[in-house]
Amino acid sequence: MPAAWSPLVVAPVIAFFAIMYAFRPAPKSVGQPVRLSVVRAALVTGAYAVLTVELLGAYGWLTAPAIAAVWLLFLLVALALAVWRWRRSAASSDQPRSILRDARRAASSGWETIRAEGWRQASLAERLMICVIAFLVLAELVIALLAEPNNFDSQTYHLPKVEHWVQQGSLEMWATAIHRQVSIPPGAEYLLLHLRLLTGGDTLYNLAQWAAAIGCLVVATRIAAQLGGGRRAQVITAFLVATTPMVALQATSTQTDLVAAAWAGCAATLVLDNLSRRATIGAVLALGTATGLTAVTKTSGLIGVGPMLVVWGVAQLRQIFRPAPSADRAAATSGTGRVRAVLGIGGVSIAILAVAAMITGPYLVRMTVEFGNPLGPPRLRESIPTTRHDPPAVLVNGLRIGHTALDTPLSPLRDVTASVIKQVAELVGVDPQDPGITFGKTTFPVRSWYPDEDRVAFPLVGALVLIGGVLALARPQRISPERAGTLRAYAVAIGVTVVLHSAMIKWQPWGNRLVLYALLLAVPLAGVWLDAMFRRRSSNQAEDAGRAEDAGRGGRRSVATLAAVAVLATSALSGVLAISYGFPRRLVGTGSLFTTSDWETRFLRRPQWAEEFRWAAQEVEAAGARRIGLVQQNDNWEYPWWLLLRSGDSDSDREIVALQSVLDGRPPADPRTVDAIVCTGDRKACTRLVPPGWRVEFRGYVGYALPPHTP
Repeated sequence: MPAAWSPLVVAPVIAFFAIMYAFRPAPKSVGQPVRLSVVRAALVTGAYAVLTVELLGAYGWLTAPAIAAVWLLFLLVALALAVWRWRRSAASSDQPRSILRDARRAASSGWETIRAEGWRQASLAERLMICVIAFLVLAELVIALLAEPNNFDSQTYHLPKVEHWVQQGSLEMWATAIHRQVSIPPGAEYLLLHLRLLTGGDTLYNLAQWAAAIGCLVVATRIAAQLGGGRRAQVITAFLVATTPMVALQATSTQTDLVAAAWAGCAATLVLDNLSRRATIGAVLALGTATGLTAVTKTSGLIGVGPMLVVWGVAQLRQIFRPAPSADRAAATSGTGRVRAVLGIGGVSIAILAVAAMITGPYLVRMTVEFGNPLGPPRLRESIPTTRHDPPAVLVNGLRIGHTALDTPLSPLRDVTASVIKQVAELVGVDPQDPGITFGKTTFPVRSWYPDEDRVAFPLVGALVLIGGVLALARPQRISPERAGTLRAYAVAIGVTVVLHSAMIKWQPWGNRLVLYALLLAVPLAGVWLDAMFRRRSSNQAEDAGRAEDAGRGGRRSVATLAAVAVLATSALSGVLAISYGFPRRLVGTGSLFTTSDWETRFLRRPQWAEEFRWAAQEVEAAGARRIGLVQQNDNWEYPWWLLLRSGDSDSDREIVALQSVLDGRPPADPRTVDAIVCTGDRKACTRLVPPGWRVEFRGYVGYALPPHTP
């Protein structure tokens, strides 16, 4: 009984905190040590979750007892490492110590530090921002726990993928009509698989993205500090991330964009740690792990990680040619020493890629064996990636992506800017609907301002990021005098990321969620810029007091400051409204999770289908079918069948198989070998596969077929 293992879901959580303690950096060796501990623990836990799935899946051992065993083992190792770290700390101290007393003192000291250095010294505005962040995080947690998974893509391929693994006990490819079930990177679903096998259901699925949202807050604020931002800059950064409607909505979802963004953010903050020092073995392992986890979750995240790794490589090379301290100057400046150092950096770079390959390699090998290409079938490679890379096409694609990301409720503004982009496209000789830079048969422009988890725009945060990025490139010393070089290098990496995304990913109506990783990486630029503006405003007020000749300049600064405050207030409102009225999970209004049933919540995007699925499943159950065939098209919902026909321990012996397959090497099941057929979408497609003499029934979107003489 899978549900019997449910108490073990706390094992990864306990182990995570033990790893945080065991891998915490030495005091004063690095900035923001607690947040770095969170990053390290997340990478270790995430890599372990991915690698254990790959290992167990290779041997057909994806079962609840096996998953329970690997987490018990991980917990024991994590606790052992924590005890070892404590003993090392105790050995270096003359005072008698105990783990519990140390834990109490650490917690008390940490809380007092937060009160003394954080809340007590925070301004009223900072306290208000912290309260908004706390409200959003807690509200998202409530929704994540209470709302059933109802994301559209999850119904089609994210969650059916998990159920196929559970049914077959391995990661082997399967026959399916929905290629995305087997061709989209599975890293986030690996995390869900652990929850599925331990709990026997999907109750905790939304917590994966919620935890990723917390991780995004951690890495974004740490990056802001690494770029020279103080407490206020970090609070502003966290505030902008938390109030971004896309973040707020996806934090309660079973999408995968926040998970990918969190891993990309881990890579970025680790790169910034190593810009002014030689890479250690630990840094190489961490960077490789972050890169691998990003790749195995969402390959588009590598568009952000790649430029960061280049910045890291350039920084490592600069240290070789930078004048060394006098004691080591001769060895460092000699030609032989430099060649060896350069070769060493090359070896370290290869090591990072090797660690990443260990994590994502098994998946890529399966893709290569199945499709002859690690990037999947031609259908996938040609649908999302661009097939035109000439500068005019990249320009038009980037303008359209930006237009959709910055969309507002002001329809005249949307129409005018879209018209300008079309004129630019005509001027440079590019069709604004060119299939080489446009997904499928979609048409630019589209409305994307409304709070839907797949489409919602982020005009306020996006505009702040653009301004902060431009200023960081042009005048970094005015934003962060002590970290100007780091700030400019980081802004260059973000700029390259934006260009690469425009050159590699087609415009699409739901493309805003695909740039979430880039937005997370870029928000710290807005945070440190806004903090610098407020800081200059405060200092100039003190210096210019009583100077009538500076009244005009002070007035302009006041207008800019008031505008920034208004933008932040509007951002807070947009985040709160997204949580309150966002779709398809909301706290109030029609479709509120407090007023809809569990089953209705799952179908909020297509409420007319709820009873149709249940009706067909009841008929199939009444017929006593044990082997059930699926007939569907590429974008149809499959997950409800798994809930209705295989949910519960008593029904675990039912088998669901596809009667169609887009995989050449995976033939579909013969319709004559199943006890019943369930269909979604096209009735004609269903009847073509039904054996002669079978009875076919349809209600709108859903149908079923049973053999003759079946009651």
